[in-house]
Amino acid sequence: QVQLVESGGELVQAGGSLRLSCAASGLTFSLFTMGWFRQAPGKEREFVATISWGGGTKNYADSVKGRFTISRDNAKNTVYLQMNGLESEDTAVYYCTADRQLGTMTPRYWGRGTQVTVSS
Repeated sequence: QVQLVESGGELVQAGGSLRLSCAASGLTFSLFTMGWFRQAPGKEREFVATISWGGGTKNYADSVKGRFTISRDNAKNTVYLQMNGLESEDTAVYYCTADRQLGTMTPRYWGRGTQVTVSS
């Protein structure tokens, strides 16, 4: 079965950086678009970023543009989210997603999430 396992979340100070990783298994990785969503306490889950099958197309939420970068390594079946200039508003559980369709806001596969906490 498809498994997405996130890692890299931790407590960081405002202005700091983190890199999240998501290791995928049980799927042909290069045939799937990958993404990141997040959910802050008391808020709805929201889109963060997506990347196309070969990495040529990337989309970002306005709130993270210029600060976050999504990338993928198809040889390692892994997608990354580099987060710079972290703000307290970035505190959330971050979920890795996979879907055959680019741009969907309801991806088929989800990981269990990794907690990112930004202290101000």
